[in-house]
Amino acid sequence: MGDHNFLKVENLSTHFKTERGKVTAVEGITFDLREGEILGIVGESGCGKSVTSQSILRLFDEKHLASHGGRILFKGKNLLELSNSEMEDIRGNEISMIFQDPLSSLNPVFTVGQQITEAILLHQKLSRKEAFNQAIEMLKLTGIPAPEKRINEYPHELSGGMRQRVMIAMALACKPSLLIADEPTTALDVTIQAQILELMLDLKKESNMGIIFITHDLGVVAETCTRVAVMYLGQVVEETDIDSLFEKPLHPYTKGLLKSIPKIDGDRNRKLNEVEGTVPSLNNIPKGCRFSTRCKFADEKCRQQMPELESHNDTHKVRCWHYKEILERGDQFATTSN
Repeated sequence: MGDHNFLKVENLSTHFKTERGKVTAVEGITFDLREGEILGIVGESGCGKSVTSQSILRLFDEKHLASHGGRILFKGKNLLELSNSEMEDIRGNEISMIFQDPLSSLNPVFTVGQQITEAILLHQKLSRKEAFNQAIEMLKLTGIPAPEKRINEYPHELSGGMRQRVMIAMALACKPSLLIADEPTTALDVTIQAQILELMLDLKKESNMGIIFITHDLGVVAETCTRVAVMYLGQVVEETDIDSLFEKPLHPYTKGLLKSIPKIDGDRNRKLNEVEGTVPSLNNIPKGCRFSTRCKFADEKCRQQMPELESHNDTHKVRCWHYKEILERGDQFATTSN
């Protein structure tokens, strides 16, 4: 399964300075990723999925917006201790990211070819002509028809699906060993979404790349990921392999998310929205378990003390005081504990 020491995120927290004081967007995030593995990070919007991924690349540091705690070990190096220039060597070269909205990530005044070529030249010692030819190859790889023609076009001349492929071509141009994909298929229609997911799976097979796939869509996770971390309000509340998550979810929040997956014959693009109640804001985080305000199993202990992320077995971790009782007694547990 590749190197166990490929990426290890240990107790990561990210704080932002705001007018109202310091806000902690993610706290105590722990997970690891091996080469050739796809880890899905799942949760409702605002749960800290994107902050987690952007913290790995230290994208907030440039503007001095954020401070971090914990460690992010990538191939044995703690990324949080590297200088900005060392970090620039890693970004786009060893770790690449695909964002949700390709239009805001592509530059409107340069052709697609110029942008991919620049990305290649930034990190690889090639002539401009070699880099341009490699850019055409990358577009071919992502399944863009007539890449020799498309490469001279501007982003606004391409459809959403095409632009997303250009973004992927750009992210993969330097053959990164880690790819972070932040909701890369949200804006695309279902057929194109399927093709892009297929493409990512193929690339993973070919290059043994590790992928972190961020999404609110458990259907996509089921199709692509090997393991999953479920996030709620800035914390990981459950982490396990894909089969265990769907067959035996332990956290009440995960169970709620799974119940809200559209059925095969339902509308595939419906958002997850059936977990009752709303997510509290980061300025108003509940004192104990963060899910306690929406959980039918919560009691006084849950409201007062935060549970740790603990190991249920070798492959399954969960952050819940009562998961064992809920596992044994299911919904009956709720009637006695409240």
